[in-house]
Amino acid sequence: MRSVNKVIIIGNLTRDPELKQTQNGQSVATFGIATNREWMTSNKERKTSAEFHEVVAWAHLAEICHKYLRKGKLVYLEGYLKTRSWEAETGDKKFRTEIVLQDMIMLEKRGAVSESGEAEPLSSTPEEGIPEEVSMGGDGNQENVF
Repeated sequence: MRSVNKVIIIGNLTRDPELKQTQNGQSVATFGIATNREWMTSNKERKTSAEFHEVVAWAHLAEICHKYLRKGKLVYLEGYLKTRSWEAETGDKKFRTEIVLQDMIMLEKRGAVSESGEAEPLSSTPEEGIPEEVSMGGDGNQENVF
């Protein structure tokens, strides 16, 4: 029987993407996303709850995320869930479920961010090579860099 493993979220970055290179030279970026949920109780009281998600992006998509995304930015993300495990120094087995990013859309005005964290001015003409929407297929077989 077929199954589906697809995640679609819109949320705000909780931290700047961190870019690393694998031993083979492949780029990988990690960052956090927060999503909010609102509902009404039976007493007509409004409640909110935040969820925090870990995101992993690979290859060119990792580089785009590192260059253009910053803490607080609103983004649309598509990907799939992947759980990895490792043995901690204490000998305990640890697990972490992450969103492996396949598609990303920046929902705010785009523009590069300088090293100081300041947004650089947008040009009046679109720049080549800076996609507003980025798609990168992932097969889940990327090497584990964590």
